[in-house]
Amino acid sequence: MRSTAGSTTPTGTATRPEHGGRVRRFSTAERMVHRATGLLMLVCLVSAACLYLGPLAQLVGRRYLLVTVHEWSGISLPLPFLLGLLSAEFRADLRRLNRFAAYDRQWLRAVRRRRTSPEARPAGKFNAGQKLYAGWIAGAVLVMTFTGLLMWFMGLLPFISRTSAIFVHDLLAWAITVALLGHMRKAYEEPEARLGMRTGYVSRSWAERNHTRWLREEHPDGAARDRRMD
Repeated sequence: MRSTAGSTTPTGTATRPEHGGRVRRFSTAERMVHRATGLLMLVCLVSAACLYLGPLAQLVGRRYLLVTVHEWSGISLPLPFLLGLLSAEFRADLRRLNRFAAYDRQWLRAVRRRRTSPEARPAGKFNAGQKLYAGWIAGAVLVMTFTGLLMWFMGLLPFISRTSAIFVHDLLAWAITVALLGHMRKAYEEPEARLGMRTGYVSRSWAERNHTRWLREEHPDGAARDRRMD
């Protein structure tokens, strides 16, 4: 049976057991990847702030230790992602994030016009904003890792100056900080989304409001039951 746009499994196939009125959203492996990546990113940004900002540098001291922590937390950032590739659920969600369907463009138009109804903002397991953010942060981490290596191992690529690498690294660090603050603000505004990342499950009603396509394509029996109850 063919799968529909935004889905990585054939429509109508069996899904894992659910808890009452809740839908399984993330596997244990996916949640571990998210937590490990978030922790490494936090350590990387905090250590960078202590190196970059004078008052913090004077307060904390131990510059050599901070440099070491920053370098190794930065070089370790891709590791949770690479380990996550061992999980079938993680690979499936990567395919979802990499697919941009027609309804994702509709979602973006609705955001631009400030329309907030579920009908105006259809979404699969991930909405268009989440897909754009995931792609952007993945590319930013790669560039940060690359420029960090150029700064760490001077002479690795002689035709790229260390000054250029520092400029790109610092500029992108500020951009990542702003993006992460926006990500955290959105997470704070969505307690159900945080619950899904913490426990792996979300309520059907939340999924119906925010990820209608996902609920109907991958949990069709429960979605049909919810519509009959309305």
